[in-house]
Parts: sequence; C-alpha cells; structure tokens
Amino acid sequence: MPVTIKTPEEIEKMRIAGRLGSEVLDYITPFVKPGVTTGEIDRLCHDYMVNVQGTVPAPLNYTPPGHVPYPKSICTSVNHQVCHGIPGDRLLKNGDVVNLDITVIKDGWHGDTSRMFMVGDVSIQARRLTQITYEAMWLGISKVRPGASLGDIGHAIQKHAEGHGFSVVREFCGHGIGASFHEDPQVLHYGKPGTGLKLEAGMIFTIEPMINAGKKDIRQLGDGWTIVTRDHSLSAQWEHTVLVTGTGYEVLTVSAGSPPPPDFIAQAA
Repeated sequence: MPVTIKTPEEIEKMRIAGRLGSEVLDYITPFVKPGVTTGEIDRLCHDYMVNVQGTVPAPLNYTPPGHVPYPKSICTSVNHQVCHGIPGDRLLKNGDVVNLDITVIKDGWHGDTSRMFMVGDVSIQARRLTQITYEAMWLGISKVRPGASLGDIGHAIQKHAEGHGFSVVREFCGHGIGASFHEDPQVLHYGKPGTGLKLEAGMIFTIEPMINAGKKDIRQLGDGWTIVTRDHSLSAQWEHTVLVTGTGYEVLTVSAGSPPPPDFIAQAA
C-alpha cells in the first residue's frame, strides 16, 4: 500500500486529533498515583474522551487480523509489560512505571500518543530507562525531514538505547496514521542510516520506541494482547505522531502538559 501524502486540510485535522490525544494524557496525569487501578484510569480517560472532547477511543473493540477485539479504551502497560496492556483490577503501587497509550478519533482522524508515568518513588534503573527511552524517541524525531530515510530514524534510536546498555524491541514499530489507525509506512526503531523509504513532506507517522532494560525478547500473554519482556526486565515506551514538513518535522501530539523535548534537541532545533 503506498504511503499517503496528507493535504493541508487533512494535516490540520490531524493537528486537532493529535492535540486532543495529548490532552487526555494531561487530564489523567494527577490521577496516576499509588492505589489507583488501571481500570479506573481507563474509565476516567474514556469518559473524558467521549463526554468532554467528543472523541472516539480508537482502541475500544479494535480488531486487527488474528486478534480478539481489544476490550478497553486505552492501553496501560506496567513495569515489564511492553505494550498493549489491558486495563483492569491491577492497583498501581509505589515504584511502578506505567505507559499510558492513547488514540482518539476526531472527525474521522486519529491522534496517537503515549507517555511514561512514574508512580511514587521509582528505582534509579526505572528512572534512567524512562529518560533514555524519551531521549531516543526525540533523537529519532530529530532525523525527520524530506529526503531523509526511515533507517536514519531507527539508527538514531537504536544507537542511543544500546549505547546505554538497553535493548530495542523488534516486533513492534511506529506506523503511518491518518483516517486509518495503522497505515504504511512501518517505522522501525532500529536500522542503518540511508536505508528504507525516503521521507516526503506531508507524510504522517508515529515514532514509538519500546526499550527494555534487559534483553529484547518478548512474549504475548494469554489475553491475546498484552506483550511482556521474556526476562521480566522493565520496559519503557514513549510515542509521538510526527508530520514531515517542507523543511523538517512538526510533532502533532503536543499540548499544554506535554513534557518538553530534551535540552539537546531544543538546542539543535
């Protein structure tokens, strides 16, 4: 399937959807603390999306080939859960780290983003893994410009993560996004510079590295969705939706509460 180039009108709709997705994360931030269940976080996010924003939670009943329908409105991946954790009765406790992955649909267009949250006092390793993963995402984003390649993005992420002793999950990647939840291209978080698809202005895709403190190997739980590290090591993920502009990039999933880019990214911009 060819990669779609978005029109200016479509890009503006994606800006709105992206901002709304990020605002769900702003809203939920004060609730992410010891003693809350992942199911309660899901309920709060669902109600905010539907009743306040007038958006549709894209994950709810999402059924890709080979999967049962996803039963909740967001993904909550705690500690060694890599991605697609299903909210439920699990209580967050002091020292946990959790990724909240949000995708809203507004007027038919998708806004997809995720953030890591540290619950109470977390270990030095968890804090470091979360920070390095955030930096890796932004290093990947910083490579986005017309004429660059997808391999440039993947290489920047892989080099930073592995350079700090962490590993990059191979089985999941970023993806094109627009009127569909998942489109081409696939955006790998590892690779060689100068390889893969050449970027063009108007492309929109996610960059969402999943980085493990231990080995890169993963497995799927019996619920058909939740992915965990095979060695039970911690995993972290951050995600932004990015537009290729005429001269570089624009991050579409930003809002008032978005964490700022790392200093070295801001200085290079």
